Amino acid sequence: MKIALGQIAVTGDKSVNLAKIEGQVEAAARAGARLAVFPEASMFHFGSPADSLGAVAEPVDGPFGTRLRELAKGFGISLVAGMFEKVEDDPHRGYNTLLAVDERGELYGTYRKIHLYDALGFQESKRIAPGAGETLVFSCDGVRFGVLTCYDVRFPELYRHLAREGADVLMVPAAFTAFTGKDHWQVLLQARAIENTAYVLAPAQTGLHYGRRQTHGHALVIDPWGTVMADAGVEPGLAMAPVDMAHEARVRAQMPSLQHRHPALF
Repeated sequence: MKIALGQIAVTGDKSVNLAKIEGQVEAAARAGARLAVFPEASMFHFGSPADSLGAVAEPVDGPFGTRLRELAKGFGISLVAGMFEKVEDDPHRGYNTLLAVDERGELYGTYRKIHLYDALGFQESKRIAPGAGETLVFSCDGVRFGVLTCYDVRFPELYRHLAREGADVLMVPAAFTAFTGKDHWQVLLQARAIENTAYVLAPAQTGLHYGRRQTHGHALVIDPWGTVMADAGVEPGLAMAPVDMAHEARVRAQMPSLQHRHPALF
């Protein structure tokens, strides 16, 4: 199963961002990908800390979600992409939500980011409402994908939970900062792959978005042994690689760490 990871420089113009997604969806479909995954907040950039994300947030069935479903159906490919979702009782904040859509344009499900990035001077919780703690695992072409977002990568218990729920592939759409990305991005992703003997997909935002906020890029596909199979570098584009369940089964047979977990522990 061929997977495509979109790497885009997200702007403050929703129509521009959708055009970038559409171009990469078309390229991924033409290359034979069955699933294309885009970064968190692909709909609209985070803006400055003073900006209200509630003002740009949409319902799941709003313009962004509707267009994503149209693209999936039109190109016959499953899609995952990040948006800001309206919070019913909070006009100032939005949920940082991932939409997962099948090749018919039907919704697999949604994931609202659980862990918010209140670190290194950022206060994501001032503009983002946390998810209630529900994760998402969906099946595409017989492969089970577990979905989390960006800062969640620093919480390995979440990934172990997804593995226990039967996820074959772990997904981490992100907008990792350039400052932390240079030291932490790849090593954290490789750790999640190795400890769960699972593929990890990490699409990424890249570039300078406003002021001095810069995202790291380097969308990565990592195999269950921890080997980097594809790296998009820092320019917008696609990282593509196959996901091979026979290879994952061999790695899990050689390194059966999931079977060796103490039954009394998480």
